[in-house]
Amino acid sequence: MTPNATSTSSGPSRRSFLASTAVATAAVAGGMPLLTGCGGSDSGSREGTTSGKDADKLLPTHVASTFARPDVPSKNGSAAGYTGKVDLAALATSVPDKLGTGAPLKIMSPLWGTPPKPDCPYYKALDAAAGTKITWQNQDGYTYGEKLGAVLASSSIPDMVVVPSWELVGKIANAVTAKFMDLGPYLAGDKVKKYPNLAAIPSDSWRMSIFGGALRGIPIPGAAAPGIVPYYRKDIFDKEGYAVPKSADEFLSWAKEATSAKAKVWACGDMRWSSAGFFSVRPAGSLGWNIEDDGKVTYRIEHPEYLESLEWVRKLFAAGVVHPDDKANTGDQTQRFTAGQILVFNGDMSAWYGKTAEQAQSNPEFRIEGMDYFGADGGKPTLYAGQPAGTWSMIRKGASKETIENALAAANFAAAPYGTKERMFVEYGVEGTHYTVNSGVPVKNDRGIQEVNNAWGMLAAPAPYLAHPDFPDIARKQVEWQQRQGALLKKTSTYGMNIVEPSRYATLSSQFEQLEIDFVRGNKKLSDIQQAISTWKSSGGDKLRDWYKQLLDKNGSGN
Repeated sequence: MTPNATSTSSGPSRRSFLASTAVATAAVAGGMPLLTGCGGSDSGSREGTTSGKDADKLLPTHVASTFARPDVPSKNGSAAGYTGKVDLAALATSVPDKLGTGAPLKIMSPLWGTPPKPDCPYYKALDAAAGTKITWQNQDGYTYGEKLGAVLASSSIPDMVVVPSWELVGKIANAVTAKFMDLGPYLAGDKVKKYPNLAAIPSDSWRMSIFGGALRGIPIPGAAAPGIVPYYRKDIFDKEGYAVPKSADEFLSWAKEATSAKAKVWACGDMRWSSAGFFSVRPAGSLGWNIEDDGKVTYRIEHPEYLESLEWVRKLFAAGVVHPDDKANTGDQTQRFTAGQILVFNGDMSAWYGKTAEQAQSNPEFRIEGMDYFGADGGKPTLYAGQPAGTWSMIRKGASKETIENALAAANFAAAPYGTKERMFVEYGVEGTHYTVNSGVPVKNDRGIQEVNNAWGMLAAPAPYLAHPDFPDIARKQVEWQQRQGALLKKTSTYGMNIVEPSRYATLSSQFEQLEIDFVRGNKKLSDIQQAISTWKSSGGDKLRDWYKQLLDKNGSGN
């Protein structure tokens, strides 16, 4: 079986900009009710957050899954790892009775790639197994926000809608409370036991699913450990005798040694995302806010390590060790990596397995490894915990009871844990139609590659795990890497809080990503960023700080 969506397949690889706002974690912006005194006159009741006892009473009862004990248990916020083969005869059943009634259900979800035909065997088989009758309204994942915004602004909303955290900005964030129903009457407390796979989702992930004072989202759980990996070509490092750098200065020295424009080999791509980890920069978005030891609330860009991180990446570009196409911000850096044109690049966790599988036949010498995060000075960096959920499926307000129950039945099926028939169904489809199993390794055929997409996997997921029966050692390495980085984790004050900022601040920080891109390439000056920070403060940053201070005083710190 393959990893669940949160562990690898969703996120930065599908939305390349997501990682730039998340750095070493999954970027989350969420939505919650305005608590007394937390908002302004234009905020209504959709801003703020719900936490502590107010959140606890809204949560489903947690009943841990007893299926498939992991070979590499979760530790330090990592995913769990499975390194065994697949034995179809030994798979357990997590949904013994069909919970769906077969009533029609329309679902809108992002999809990366070519959508399968509506009546394809995969969709038919899943409907038959879950007792559902879904009409999928798949939308291009790369432009999903535009479609989502238009749909939420209209009077015609599908029965169920997938809402990724990276789209929860501006009017979309506030629309969530207005357009989607409270699932508490169906899932809060022991009510969730009707849906055992949903009950097994970690409580922290459910806590992140409270929007507008109510449980409105069904989560895809996320691991706290970093999701962005500084990958390096281990085969080339070994061949050339390169030592893996342990500080910012060592990296720059190695990069100069490894780069040969004449041989068309450059040390790396744009290292901004990893650099933030090296220099202990907090994530962007709500996780970037934190209460300091002196009691002051600060944002990530106000700290010297933010500029130090960018200045170091600028040195890499200035030294000529970054591939020219990365400097031009064009093309696919992963292709440059597999071609040996760059030896280090930032990527999300899925690239570890994806590139290994891709190169297995054509380039058997290829080896990809994850570089441990080092402190810029050679010590240990501080990394920041990612939020426990980052994508949700939601049911529209006004949906009939039968529609709601069928939507929950679909989500319960999609959340089946590893080691079950339902997980195999979601990840691989029908044996013989979509895949075959050879020596315990499931292999998709052409139909499986086309039809078994991420649609069902976006409805819900079990606790994060990693499993690659064809490359079990990769799963082990991924989890062990997460465990090592997880030992360096710190939670910011906003950890575990799903926060919607006042809409008047929605675009306050939007200029920084492009400014960072331009600065590290030498197209902007340090004074330009310093001025942007100053403008950010005077244009609303200081007022937003006061808003966060009030919110955290009311709710307490997430760390």
